[in-house]
Amino acid sequence: MCGIAGFVDRNATRAEAGPGPSASAALVRAMCDVIRHRGPDDDGFFVGDGAAIGMRRLSIIDLSGGHQPIGNEDGSVWVVFNGEIYNYRELRAELLARGHLFTTDTDTETIVHAYETWGEDAFSRLRGMFGIALWDRRRRTLLLARDRVGIKPLHYAECGDRLYFGSEIKSILAAGALDRTLSVPALEHYLSFLYTPADATIFAGIRKLPPGHFLRWKDGTSTIERYWQLPNDEAFDGSFAEASERLAGILADAVRSHMVSDVPIGALLSGGIDSSLVVGLMARASSRPIKTFSIGFDEPAYDELEGARRIADHFGTDHHEMIVRPDALAVVDSLVEHFDEPFGDSSAVPTWYVSQMARRHVTVVLSGDGGDELFGGYDRYVPHSRVQKFDAVAGSLGRRAAAAAWPLLPHGVTGKNFLRHVSQDQAGRYVQSVAFFQADEMDALLSGDLRQMLGPRRAADQALERFAASSHLPWPSRMMRFDFDTYLPDDILTKVDRMSMAHSIESRVPLLDHEVVSFAASLPAHMKLTANERKRVLKHAAATVLPAEVFTRPKHGFGVPIGAWFREPLREFVADTLQSPRARQRGYFEPRFVDRIVGEHLAGRRDHTLRLWQLLMFELWHREYLDDPAVRHARGSSLPLGRSPVPEKDNFSPGPALRS
Repeated sequence: MCGIAGFVDRNATRAEAGPGPSASAALVRAMCDVIRHRGPDDDGFFVGDGAAIGMRRLSIIDLSGGHQPIGNEDGSVWVVFNGEIYNYRELRAELLARGHLFTTDTDTETIVHAYETWGEDAFSRLRGMFGIALWDRRRRTLLLARDRVGIKPLHYAECGDRLYFGSEIKSILAAGALDRTLSVPALEHYLSFLYTPADATIFAGIRKLPPGHFLRWKDGTSTIERYWQLPNDEAFDGSFAEASERLAGILADAVRSHMVSDVPIGALLSGGIDSSLVVGLMARASSRPIKTFSIGFDEPAYDELEGARRIADHFGTDHHEMIVRPDALAVVDSLVEHFDEPFGDSSAVPTWYVSQMARRHVTVVLSGDGGDELFGGYDRYVPHSRVQKFDAVAGSLGRRAAAAAWPLLPHGVTGKNFLRHVSQDQAGRYVQSVAFFQADEMDALLSGDLRQMLGPRRAADQALERFAASSHLPWPSRMMRFDFDTYLPDDILTKVDRMSMAHSIESRVPLLDHEVVSFAASLPAHMKLTANERKRVLKHAAATVLPAEVFTRPKHGFGVPIGAWFREPLREFVADTLQSPRARQRGYFEPRFVDRIVGEHLAGRRDHTLRLWQLLMFELWHREYLDDPAVRHARGSSLPLGRSPVPEKDNFSPGPALRS
C-alpha cells in the first residue's frame, strides 16, 4: 500500500536523468512528501526521459524487497503503484513460465511484466485494488490505471506540456502549477449528493480518473479508455439454492485472498451482516484469533457495540472498541486536510477514530463495505408504503396535480417534500431520495452569481442520465447499479481510503473483489431483495457462518448523532462558523437561507443535520485551501472546531475566481 505522485513533460530535457539533485527530482519528492501518511516506511523515485514518478510506501508484502519504483529487466518500463494485487502469485507463475525474470516477491513487479506481456490488457487481468502509474520509456508513454470499483484513488491535471498525477489532490497542489480555482458545478454536485463528481474535483483544473478506466498520455496528448464495467445482463439462470451455494464459495475465496499479508491484519466490525460475515470467514481461514475493532456512541439509536460484541464473542476475536463523543469533532480540521475537498458524509468521524484505534494493533484491516449496493441492503430500494398508496389511488393524474402544487407551497410546509417526490417518475424519485439540497432549495441557497454560472443543467439532471444505460433491467437492479457507480466509489470508498490512510493503515474490501461483484451483478433482482427482505441471497449464503440473531437485528447505518450534538454541545460551532463574517462575505450562499436552516435546526423544528454538516465542511475546507495563506497562517492552520476569533474583515479578496 502506497501513495504515488509524479508528472510527465513533452519536453524530455525538463526532467533530468540520474540520481543527483535536479529541479524535477526535487519537485516529485515534494509531491510525495505531502502524502507521507500513505506510506511512512519508504520512498522511491525515477526521474528521466521527461518523466518523474515517485511513491511513499506502507510495507505490506515482501517487506525487504518491495522498494518502488520497480522496473523490468532492461529498465525500459517503470511502475509505481498504490494498492494490492491479490492474484499476483498466479500471474507471477504464468509470467515466469513465459521467461520473465523476477528480482522481488512483491506484487508491484508482477504489474511490470504483465504489461510487457499483455500491454494495456494487463489491467483487466489484475485482481485487486490499485492506482497505477506506468512509464514506458521506449514509447514515451505514461499509463495511469484505477481499479474496477474505485477502491483506490487517482487524480490528474494537465497544465501546459505537463500532466501531473497523485493518489491525493494535495500532491498535485504541491506541484504549484495550477491556480486553486473553484469548480462551481462540482460545488453544486457536492451540495446535492455529499461528494464531488466521479470524474471531477472541487478544483477546476484537477480531475479524478474514474473506476475501471486507464489514461494514456503520449507526447502531450491524453486519452481515457474504459477497461471494465459491470456485466450488462443478469445472466444467471440457476436456482436460488445454487446461487447461494456459489456465492458462499466466491465470498470465502475473496476473503482468503484478501488476508495475504506480511504484517498484522484485523477487521472493522459493526455487528451488521456484512462486516460480521467478513469476520466469520476470516476466523474460518485463520489459525489465530482475528483482531476486531468497533466504534459506538452514547446515543442508543446510533450505538451498535452490543451487536459487535456478540459477534466478537461468537468467533472468539481479540476485540477492541471505543465510544465517540461530541468532543470527537476536534478532529474536523484533520478531516478537511485529508479529504482535500469538501466531503459531506459525517460518518467520516467514526471512520477516523476506528482507523486510529486499529492502527495501534494492526497495519491491515478488512471491512464489509459494498454489501448494500451489491445485494440490495438499503430500505430506499423498496417503495415507501405511503408512496405506493398515492400511486394506487391517484395514478398519473395525481402525479400531474402534485407537480403543479408543490412549487406553490412555501418552504417548510408539511407535505411539500412528499408532493415534490411523488410528482416524479421512478428515476426522479430515486435521485431525490439520495439528494440533500433539492433543485428549488439549491436555487434558494446559491447566490445569483453562482446560479447564473451553473445555468439550467444541474447535478441531478446528470444523475438521471445514468439510468438510461440500465433501462433493460428491473427497477431494483437499476437503483443498485446507480449506487454502485456513484455513492459507493465517491462517498463510501473515498471515506474509507482517506480515513484509513490518514493513519497509515490499509483497508481492504473483500465484498468488492471483482469476482464477487461480477457474480452479484449476474443475479436477478428477486434473488437479492423482495418487498419484505433485503440481501436475500447474501443472508442465505451467510447462514452457515453467522449466528441467526444477526439476521433479525435492526439495521443501523454507520451514522453519527451530530444533529443532537449541534443543538447542545456544538451549538456555537454551527453559528460561529456558518454565520460568521468570513463565511458571509464569500458570496456563494444567500445568508437568509442559511439563517433559516440554522434556526430551524437549532430550534428543533426541522432536521437539517447533513445540510449543516455539508455547509460546515465546505466553509472549513475553503478556509484551509482557498483563503489567503497569509491570513490562514496568521491565525493558525489548525483551528479547534473552526472557532478561533474571526476578524470582521480580512485583507484578502472575498473568494477565489469562479469557473463554470
